[in-house]
Amino acid sequence: MQANLFAHTYKNKRVLITGHTGFKGSWLALWLKALGAEVAGYSAYLPSDPCNFEVLKLKDGIADHKGDVRDFNHLREVFQDFHPEVVFHLAAQPIVRQSYESPRLTFDTNIGGTVNVLECLRDSEHVRAAVIITSDKCYQNVEWLWGYRENDPLGGDDPYSASKACAELVTRSYCRSIIKPVPDKPVPAIATTRAGNVIGGGDWAADRIVPDCVRAWSVGKPLLVRNPQATRPWQHVLEPLSGYLCIGADLMASGRYHGEAYNFGPDANLNKSVGTLIEQARQHWPEGRWRPTRQARARRKKARCLNSHVKKPNNIFPGGLR
Repeated sequence: MQANLFAHTYKNKRVLITGHTGFKGSWLALWLKALGAEVAGYSAYLPSDPCNFEVLKLKDGIADHKGDVRDFNHLREVFQDFHPEVVFHLAAQPIVRQSYESPRLTFDTNIGGTVNVLECLRDSEHVRAAVIITSDKCYQNVEWLWGYRENDPLGGDDPYSASKACAELVTRSYCRSIIKPVPDKPVPAIATTRAGNVIGGGDWAADRIVPDCVRAWSVGKPLLVRNPQATRPWQHVLEPLSGYLCIGADLMASGRYHGEAYNFGPDANLNKSVGTLIEQARQHWPEGRWRPTRQARARRKKARCLNSHVKKPNNIFPGGLR
């Protein structure tokens, strides 16, 4: 963990993370603790069993608040009691397939929850910077081969993608019409970040390719893969987290990125297919087997990738799965 990467930017700062029990949220909480921040978290539940939040024993080192981001009154109480100076909003319903089963929950959480966070930011006299984390799925998927840029059209046909596009639009609206800088009245500087397809230790979530490999192979079953030819912008979890911290630091320092959106993803030539990632995992689990589903054998699809305007993450192949 590179504690000196941000010098003393976060030292002694009060930082609130929504979704701190999740895969990315728990690693972000640990990193901020290493940076000397006073960290509070707000999450409704532990997303997996086992859970990285528990493995890292974070409950002993931060203020752990159990609450649903859809509960505005409870969220506002946490803001009022903790007086955060920096906010990272990660709380979400993050699974695409679940969004088909629970579309209302997905929209309420990913859109309504973001509105609740923005309302708390609007009322806060202490927050200096806020980073709203959405997803690379927020772009309208037009099936082209090159990466999406921050100014490309937002969209999404499935509920998850649509909810993240809406979260982007809601945040932009607040930044441009409600929480906007005016003379002699400081307001929080807010930016959104878009990343996806992270891998790394501590991820036990459902519908994630590496955890799915482990779950299947540990009981001697083959992994069924829906779309092995699909390419993804794989990156280690610490790569986008470093981007979030960089944006937060700059928002605190100058506020010049207020209302802006930023992609975090690898160079296009580092994108690999799902099948390639699975084969890389098999190098560490040679007896592991996998096969495409019947639907996968009937189609071939190129997935969208991010075109980032920030420093590119390192190539995680072949060492990133160790």
